[in-house]
Amino acid sequence: MSDFPSSALQRSGIIAKTGLKVGASYAGQHLKDILNGKRDEEARKSLNKKNAERMFKDFSRLRGTALKLAQTMSLDNALIPEEMAEVMAQAQYSVPPINKALVRTLVKRELGKYPEEIFARFEPEALAAASIGQVHRAWLHDGTPVAVKIQYPNVRDTIQTDMGIARLFMDRIIGKEKAEMYIEEVRLKLLEETDYLNEGANLTRYHESFTGEKFVTPQWLPEYSTGKVLTMTFLEGRHMNEFLASNPTQEEKDHFGQRFWDFFHAQIDSNYTVYADAHPGNFLFMPDGRLGILDFGCVKVSPPEFFNNYMRLFDVHMADDTAHIRRVYTALEMVDPNQSRDDDDAFVAFARAFGNLFLSPYRNDVFDFGVADFSQDVARYGREATAFTEPRGSRHFIFVTRLHVGLYRILMQLGARVNTVESREILRSYLKSVNAA
Repeated sequence: MSDFPSSALQRSGIIAKTGLKVGASYAGQHLKDILNGKRDEEARKSLNKKNAERMFKDFSRLRGTALKLAQTMSLDNALIPEEMAEVMAQAQYSVPPINKALVRTLVKRELGKYPEEIFARFEPEALAAASIGQVHRAWLHDGTPVAVKIQYPNVRDTIQTDMGIARLFMDRIIGKEKAEMYIEEVRLKLLEETDYLNEGANLTRYHESFTGEKFVTPQWLPEYSTGKVLTMTFLEGRHMNEFLASNPTQEEKDHFGQRFWDFFHAQIDSNYTVYADAHPGNFLFMPDGRLGILDFGCVKVSPPEFFNNYMRLFDVHMADDTAHIRRVYTALEMVDPNQSRDDDDAFVAFARAFGNLFLSPYRNDVFDFGVADFSQDVARYGREATAFTEPRGSRHFIFVTRLHVGLYRILMQLGARVNTVESREILRSYLKSVNAA
């Protein structure tokens, strides 16, 4: 696969064509349902899968922000049908790679030599391909196994183009001022992800802070890296789909579930910085029992005031204090003191109920994420959230909650039981220091 549409005209044309096909197929099914006098659920599920496959094919061709959207969709079956989420899950692991000749050209352009001249061995077949780049396995001349991530050509330009297209739609749906705020947050973070030197620096920080008994990250090799080629040591492990396919025991699922849970909480006192790309394709289940963590392009540094108020949600929901919930949500720009009280009361009531559910794992020393009622309730609240048509909250929510929601989705998919005692103490200790400052 060598074609990579990068112009605004090409990309908007593909998006429009896909949208028309999907819309027409649903309109046709709706007409059939009317003529038959009932909704054909099996036909609807089949259509959902077919449309998801069509969308994934076009998203794969577009890559960039389009594939990022597919990754997000795969983690959220509260807002899209389960059949679609299952198809979009391919974006976490399996995307068609660019061709081998182009790979050699890109490496030479960035590192000055062809890959076979730089490395003792370089596998021309991509090990993995994702939204912004693809990874190849290689070996240094001293025998060290490495992973070489190569950015697709012109992907940085496509981000600018795609965000411009998204801005046109969002301006009309949610208003220009709010649309600009959210679009700019996403645009800046995506641009950061295309800077592999920035990712290398993130990787070094996480490697120094988190590689140990529980976690392991690759080590960045800057002498074999540029802004568009990133070389790091290779981690040998299984992705979650491979792990689950091996029919693991409950004990094994609980073990790795605890690793995910602990990784999230280990970042709470980390200079307001969190790993913000928690989808299954970015983690490895290591043979030694550690959790391998990959892809450090999306790391979110929040303003201290926002981050501390986000952490305060733990206290106010654990206490189920409506007045304090309102105050913290106002500080987080979820509640607008200038809006009508009736609108705010409805939202605060919803936020209280959803937040209490979301934090319910902390009310138990051990919480079972495999309980069907919990995942069903989370999905139900996700659907109910769409009733509040106007977007709410600080732009910083976008990537901080991406980690939190992604964590829960992974734990529910694993069906893991986690011990929350230590995590409660981490949160309480952090908030005690914040409130005392």
